[in-house]
Amino acid sequence: MTGLAFVAIIVGSRSDLEVVQKAADLLTTLDVANELRVISAHRAPDLLDAYVSDAIQRGAKVFICAAGLAAHLPGVVASKTTLPVIGLPMPGNLAGGLDALLSIVQMPKAVPVATVGVGQAENAALLAAQMLGLSDDAIARAVADHRAAARKQIEDDPTNRPA
Repeated sequence: MTGLAFVAIIVGSRSDLEVVQKAADLLTTLDVANELRVISAHRAPDLLDAYVSDAIQRGAKVFICAAGLAAHLPGVVASKTTLPVIGLPMPGNLAGGLDALLSIVQMPKAVPVATVGVGQAENAALLAAQMLGLSDDAIARAVADHRAAARKQIEDDPTNRPA
């Protein structure tokens, strides 16, 4: 039985929660149901398997997976579902997170992971909301309104006025 559609956010390490919380906060602002879990693909693979299966049964429609270093979490989750998985590479480590970015974007054929920039939790949230917005007009409007507000903030900046 499925419930309310939601975005499942998984982070591989508690140390990355501050960055990942931005995705959860933006989804909540957009009125998109979400839940956040800390589960390491390497240290707790059975727990990860159980959570992914359970989340799908309860109505998860998109996964956001945040990871640093070898960044296997997004790929492991993508290997367990055909639902969209968005990889969020975490900053730090090699060249400010370049190692994580390259690990996430270089997925093998047949197991895609959409990937946003290093530490760009808000973009991961927006991409997830856009995906859900394909079948939910209220979410699509919330994303459009968010974009319009961002555009207005730039347009209203005093430095953008003619001299």
